[in-house]
Amino acid sequence: MAYTDPLSVTISAATSALPRTFAEGDESAYTSADGLIKVSVNHSLVKQGRARRVLRIDHSKITSDPFKPSENVKVGMALSTIFDIPPAGYTNTEVLAVYTGYKAMLAANSDALITKLLGGES
Repeated sequence: MAYTDPLSVTISAATSALPRTFAEGDESAYTSADGLIKVSVNHSLVKQGRARRVLRIDHSKITSDPFKPSENVKVGMALSTIFDIPPAGYTNTEVLAVYTGYKAMLAANSDALITKLLGGES
């Protein structure tokens, strides 16, 4: 079953529509009209039959070059969520419960854990 087309993402209060731009086998991609935002989905089998399920967002922007401020450069970053699931032993409901706890931990206290992560704390 495919994701909703188009996907929608809101970054810094700006919502972007991401229509499906690629679909082949167990992979799909959704890209903004300007090409600066891309969401990709990939499902694959890895070592010992484990299912790897990846949801990734790539974000790019145009900014001034720190070495030549009169020139602009394209820079980018990526963020992924990866599920690495054994072939037996976990139901989708159990995996979702782990994810729900993880998501709550990340969002707690106004994203304090992520703020510390981005600051290099461990």
